[in-house]
Amino acid sequence: MQNFDKISLFGIIIAVAAIVGGQVLEGGHISSLLQITAFLIVIGGTVGAVMLQSSPSTFMTGLRLAKWIFVPPPYHPHHQLKLIIDWSQASRKGGLLALEAQISGQKDPFIQKGLQMLVDGAEPEALRHALELDINTYEEHTRRSAKVWEAAGGYAPTIGILGAVMGLIHVMENLSDPSKLGAGIAVAFVATIYGVGSANLLFLPIANKLKAHIENQVALKEMMIDGLIAIANGENPRLVESKLAGYIV
Repeated sequence: MQNFDKISLFGIIIAVAAIVGGQVLEGGHISSLLQITAFLIVIGGTVGAVMLQSSPSTFMTGLRLAKWIFVPPPYHPHHQLKLIIDWSQASRKGGLLALEAQISGQKDPFIQKGLQMLVDGAEPEALRHALELDINTYEEHTRRSAKVWEAAGGYAPTIGILGAVMGLIHVMENLSDPSKLGAGIAVAFVATIYGVGSANLLFLPIANKLKAHIENQVALKEMMIDGLIAIANGENPRLVESKLAGYIV
C-alpha cells in the first residue's frame, strides 16, 4: 500500500490556519474572507486560462497527477537495487534466459520491456537507446502536465487583480448608494487575497512537489537502465551494486 504524504496535509492546514488565525487576531471576521464572487472570478478565470494554454490530455494528466501530493508514486531505490543485484546474480549462474521468469512478475511496463529486451539478447546500446527514449517521453509528458499547476500559479495573482479592479468598478458605479459599497470593496480586496494566496499556498507548491516526484521516478528508471546494461555486459554483481549505489541518497 502506498504511503500517505502527511506533510502535504499538515502544510495546507498550517497555511490556512495562519491566514485565518491572523485575520481573527486582527479583530476581523472569518466570514469576511468568504466571498463567492471573488472565488468564482479568480478560480474560474485561472482554470479557463490554464485550459486555454493546455491540450486536453495535458490538462487532464495534470489533474490526475494532483493525487501525488497526498499519495506519491512508489519510490524505493533500495528495493530496486536489491532486485537488480538478484537479477545480476541469477544471470551469472544461469545466463540471461534465467531472467525470463521474472518478466511476468513486474507491474511496471518499463521494467518488463527492459527485461524482455535483455532476455531477447538485445545489444547494450540498443537496450539503452530504447529505454532512454521511453524515459524522455515519460519525463516530457509528466513535466508538461505538472506545469499546468505552475501556470495556474502564474495566472491566479493577475486574475485576482482583475477581480479587484472589477470590484472597484462596482464601487464607483454605486457611490450614490452607500449600502452597496461594502460588497464591492470586499470583492476587490478578497479577490486579490484569493489570487495571491491560491498561487503561493497551493498552485506553485503543488507544481514544485510534482516536479520533485517526477525527478525521483526518472532517477529510478535511469538506475534500472544502468543495472540492465551492467547485467547485459556480464559485470560482477558486487561491481554493479557499487555502481548503482550512487543513485541512493
